[in-house]
Amino acid sequence: IRLWDVETSKSLHVFDGHEDFILCVDISPLQNNNKNYYNNNKMNNIGVIGGNGYTICSGSTDKTIRIWDIETTKELNIFKGHERQISSVKYGSNELSNIILSGSYDNSIRLWDIRSSQQIQAFNKHTAPVLSVEYSQFVIKNINGSSNVICSGSIGNTIRFWDIRSSNQLYAIKGNDDGDGTICLKFFRLKNKDNVNDIKLCYGSYKGSIRIWG
Repeated sequence: IRLWDVETSKSLHVFDGHEDFILCVDISPLQNNNKNYYNNNKMNNIGVIGGNGYTICSGSTDKTIRIWDIETTKELNIFKGHERQISSVKYGSNELSNIILSGSYDNSIRLWDIRSSQQIQAFNKHTAPVLSVEYSQFVIKNINGSSNVICSGSIGNTIRFWDIRSSNQLYAIKGNDDGDGTICLKFFRLKNKDNVNDIKLCYGSYKGSIRIWG
């Protein structure tokens, strides 16, 4: 894995440790252990994990997920449990900022706790390899207004939504009819005619089509 300076096009850091191809990476949201910062922003006090608070997460065909300190390039965590290659990894935000979401060719989606280095949940109703995962902006019966829903796309174009509190599948939708796998997912907000933000899901397939659902 390499970190690059966009302005100079120079490689800043190299992260070595995976034993096979790297298929996905994600960068953490900024973490800060300053109590005043969290009090002012109504956030929980989350300890900084290494260096300046930024970490990188990577998934590989070696079946592992690894967390790296950006400043020192050291490996901080390694997660083992998936039975095939990891296709997608995502950091959570706010109260989920210490949680990694992953999807794999073993047909499963999993949640991992960075602090304990343990798997905390698994979702196993896909019947084909999972190609993409994302934290949804939908909220299901949560008085705090925080998202508790994740989304996953697989070969065969099935997109599924899950409640992370119960591990239950909420519902499933059929993706592109002309594709053979939902390889990327992205949620966004779009204002409707009443000037109210509607949550939409944009997804793409192997065959080049992009669609919006919601």
